[in-house]
Amino acid sequence: MPRTPRHRVPRRLKATLLASAASAACVCLLAASAPPAPLGVGDRLFPYLGNPGYDVSAYDLSFAYSGDNAKPLQAVTTIDARTTRTLESVNLDFTHGTVESVEVDGAPAAFAFAGEDLVITPRTPLPEHRRTRITVRHTSNPVPEKGRDGGWVQTADGLAMANQADVAHLVFPCNDHPSDKAMFTIHVTAPEGYTAVANGLPVQTARHRAATTWTYRTQHPMATELTQVSIGRSTVLHRPGPHGLPVRDVVPAKDRAALEPWLAKTPDQIAWLEDKIGRYPFETYGVLMASAKTGFELETQTLSLFEKDLFTDAAYPKWYVESVMVHELSHQWFGDSVSPRTWSDVWLNEGHATWYEALYAEEKANRPMEARMKAAYGASDGWRATGGPPARPKAPKAGEKISIFRPNIYDGAALALYALRQEIGKPAFERLERAWVADHRDGTATTADFESLAGRIAGRDLSAFFQAWLYGEKTPPMPGHPDWKQAPPQKSVKSKK
Repeated sequence: MPRTPRHRVPRRLKATLLASAASAACVCLLAASAPPAPLGVGDRLFPYLGNPGYDVSAYDLSFAYSGDNAKPLQAVTTIDARTTRTLESVNLDFTHGTVESVEVDGAPAAFAFAGEDLVITPRTPLPEHRRTRITVRHTSNPVPEKGRDGGWVQTADGLAMANQADVAHLVFPCNDHPSDKAMFTIHVTAPEGYTAVANGLPVQTARHRAATTWTYRTQHPMATELTQVSIGRSTVLHRPGPHGLPVRDVVPAKDRAALEPWLAKTPDQIAWLEDKIGRYPFETYGVLMASAKTGFELETQTLSLFEKDLFTDAAYPKWYVESVMVHELSHQWFGDSVSPRTWSDVWLNEGHATWYEALYAEEKANRPMEARMKAAYGASDGWRATGGPPARPKAPKAGEKISIFRPNIYDGAALALYALRQEIGKPAFERLERAWVADHRDGTATTADFESLAGRIAGRDLSAFFQAWLYGEKTPPMPGHPDWKQAPPQKSVKSKK
């Protein structure tokens, strides 16, 4: 838990106030002493995520790593933002760290905590439409909170990040919602023998005493949940991608030779996706293979996070591993470049990534898309009952924020895309996919935006189709496959011990 803040707004009037000044002083002090409260941008699934009143344009993050991944990192977060209304205080999402000081436009500012918000009170209110700079000196704790995963991930040789969906603010103060994307500059200082890599391209490497500071900068805006910092005894491998795109991968140094055959596949996978949906949207790409147990892979922007065991465990078929690589790569277009406006729009991320994962397996490994979609159709009603329809997922379970990532937004959402292709035809569907990532590049978009674009490209009203497929409690009939049926509910089987 954060320590007691250094600066606090008074909470009550002192009993010793002079009676003669009471009427004037009470108004002033009561206004200043209103208790801080957590805010949010109104996300249906995460009501206290994000904060209103400002738009972040850039983050500058500095982390100092001691070499012990169980000790807090010293950190400085600088936020450049523009106010969208007059603000007497500014809420940032932040928890699981100690705040040492806060400055607003170079002047010390008071701060307090409310829920998982850091509430900052500058000396004077910030006027509407003003550019402001907030600097927070703090620690960043890499040890997970009890019962809560995400943020920093402890690896065998250091740290990495997994901030989806709502845990970037366990690492640094931020406006932790994908609707507020920003540019990032990231500095990491680590002892000799460690290598640090972050989103974007390297800007500078500075060696001093027995440590090195690496600086990386993005060339495109990024959501906080997509931030990545890798610190470890790593090797960075470079290779050319399509049209000269720099591809760089980060692997444990001792595993370089064993992992190279997998890494060599990335340029062709990028080219395959570019042929389907257009030019890769960022300045670089690569795979971070971490010696860690996360239970998932993650599409962190320009540097996707993978468990190393996915590539070294012989139990995973080659075609499956390659399709998972394509899934995370697809997210660079769907979810990273085009980010969801709200978390209810997350099916646009996962449905599309699952779609191209399945299409790649069909074209490269003879794993028929139709067979996968027919199986998904049979299970779809069950998925909707458990997790909600694709575009209206049920809220996460208490203490399990990641539980919004259920089958309904993966294969269930890919099934809706398959139905859309059946409904409007393959040529129109492929035009839609290219137009979607081109029209909303570097921005955010909603389900309604996708529905509108699909209708324009198809040349007809698709509202009834989308209402049924994205919001219905039951799965509609599949266009072109009237014989597809829902599978009967499975009887529970007593497990053997």
